[in-house]
Amino acid sequence: MAFPFSPPIAQETATEFFSSSGVKIKEAGTFVGEDTKDAKVNVADVAERVLKWEDVEVGEPKEGEIRVKNEAIGINFIDVYYCKGLYKAATLPYTPGVEACGVVTAVGPGLTGRQVGDLVAYAGQQMGSYAEEQILPANRAVPVPPSINPKVAASLMLKGTTAQFLLRRCFKVEPGHTVLVHAAAGGVGSLLCQWANALGATVIGTVSTKEKAAQAKEDGCHHVIIYKEEDFVARVKELTSNNGVEVVYDSVGKDTFEAAGEGFANVASGILRVRVNHTYSLSEAAQAHTDLENWKTSGSIVLIP
Repeated sequence: MAFPFSPPIAQETATEFFSSSGVKIKEAGTFVGEDTKDAKVNVADVAERVLKWEDVEVGEPKEGEIRVKNEAIGINFIDVYYCKGLYKAATLPYTPGVEACGVVTAVGPGLTGRQVGDLVAYAGQQMGSYAEEQILPANRAVPVPPSINPKVAASLMLKGTTAQFLLRRCFKVEPGHTVLVHAAAGGVGSLLCQWANALGATVIGTVSTKEKAAQAKEDGCHHVIIYKEEDFVARVKELTSNNGVEVVYDSVGKDTFEAAGEGFANVASGILRVRVNHTYSLSEAAQAHTDLENWKTSGSIVLIP
């Protein structure tokens, strides 16, 4: 379908979400974007030009699909990268976002295992979560335990599975290890610090401000380095008596979808605390992107439709 108010902006997205030939269900607010040719634009300019709030038709789910009304939408740096043109989406215009939690409002023909009213979360390659409602493959959604708040679930899917991958698969952290976590007060960094501490590791974290240092300390960092005030390399050598660390985590985010269950279990048991430090309305996504890129945020950021 055509988007009547295409903005001068950012990338490509799965338009099949909004071009169903079925009965029109509702007019759902969503963000759409167009590719930008201007590589020399500042953060605020990109966010304002690339993201535009529009009404689009959602349609009915087809075989193997579900329709989900989002309750909370996670923001990740990969969303910013798409809007800036660092990554290219499949089509234009597109709807950004790769992570959300919501309630199933319809299921496709013959689908089993999902029903209307289920609370589910999803993350990964299927874009389009910056929307009040969307259609997606049912196998991309995982059930959310009743004890988990939708805001937490939307913040945990991508970041939590990233943390699980880094700590348990990329390098298996064990008691006695010393780990270095960059951006220790960020969404992934906060989870890495808590989880590594719970696994018995000595955690060293780097942050940019004293306020973020206090948060990292609360999240299990045994030593916090404010890298704007001291040389973190020299400080790490000092802290480890020149022995260094077993692993360095510079979190950039990775889709390890199948690890969501362990993340939810750790939250439910109290091992992990998901810091949802910032919430914006969905229509304020551009401002959220600007604040994220300008390092004005810590922990997780969610959009509320």
